[in-house]
Amino acid sequence: MESGNNTILEFLLMGLSEEPELQPLIFGLFLSMYLITVLGNLLNILAVGSDPHLHTPMYFFLSNLSFVDICFTSITVPKMLYNIQTHSKAITYAGCLAQMYFFISLLTLDNCFLILMGYDRYVAICHPLHYTVIMNPRLCRISVLVSWIMSFLYSLLQTLMVWRLSFCPDLEIPHFFCELSQLIQLAYSDTFLNDIVIYFGAGLLGGGSFAGILYSYSKIVSSIRKISSAQGKYKAFSTCASHLSVVCLFYCTGMGMYLSLSGNQNSHSSATASVMYMVAAPMLNPFIYSLRNKDIKRALRKFFVVATP
Repeated sequence: MESGNNTILEFLLMGLSEEPELQPLIFGLFLSMYLITVLGNLLNILAVGSDPHLHTPMYFFLSNLSFVDICFTSITVPKMLYNIQTHSKAITYAGCLAQMYFFISLLTLDNCFLILMGYDRYVAICHPLHYTVIMNPRLCRISVLVSWIMSFLYSLLQTLMVWRLSFCPDLEIPHFFCELSQLIQLAYSDTFLNDIVIYFGAGLLGGGSFAGILYSYSKIVSSIRKISSAQGKYKAFSTCASHLSVVCLFYCTGMGMYLSLSGNQNSHSSATASVMYMVAAPMLNPFIYSLRNKDIKRALRKFFVVATP
C-alpha cells in the first residue's frame, strides 16, 4: 500500500486473546453482554416512549443515550463475534475506516448527551421555577440535532485524516476493533497533523465537556446545601444520582482505556481495558437508571401489562 487512497487488502484484528481454547469463552461472554446491552437499552427506550409522564427533557435525552449505546456496541461486538465464529481476524480497509468513523461519532454523541443531561439537572435544581421555560421541547430537539451533526462532522474529520495516511498491507491491530490511535501508530507516513487533531479534539470535547459537567455539579451541590431540610436535600440529590453514576462510569472507564493505550501500545492489555469502556459501560447504563428510578420501573410494568394479552 503506497497511499491512503490506493487499494488496500485488509487489516487483522488480533482481538483479546489468540489462545484457541479461550475463544468459546470470549464468544459466549461477549454475546451475553451484547444481548443484555441491547435488551436493557431497548427497554429504556420503550419505557420512555410508552409513558406520557416520561415525556420530559431528562428522559428524552436518556432515550437518545440508550439508542446511541445500542449502536455503539453494535459497530464492534458483532464483528468480533463473527471473526471468532469464522476463525478469521480480517477486516477490510473500507470496513475498518467505517467502523472507526461510527465509533468516534457515537462516542462523541455519548459525551454530548451526558452534557445535556447534566445541564438539565443543573436547571432543574438551580432554577426550578424557570425549568419549563428554559428546557422547552424546541431547545431539546435543537440541542440533540446539533449534537448529532457536530459528532458526525468531527468523526468525518478524524476519518479523513486517517484516510490520507499510508499503511503496509496485512497490518495487525492489537485490538478487537479499529481504534483511532492504534491505526495511526501503524502508519508509516507523517502523523503529526493527526496527533494535533486528536489532542485538540480530546481537549475540546473530552476535557471541555468534563469541565462543564463538573461546573454544573458544583452549582448543584451549592444549591442543595442551601436547602434547609434533610429530606429536601435527599430528594434533590436523588434526581441527579443516576446521571452522576453514569458520568463517573463513562469518564473513569474511558480514562482507563486511553491510559492503557498510551502505556501499552503493542499489547492486548489495551484491548482488555477497553472492554469496560465499550461493552460494560453501555450494558450497565440502563440498569443504573432503571434500578434507581421508580418512574422507569412503573412505565415498564405498564408497558408489559398492556403488551400481555
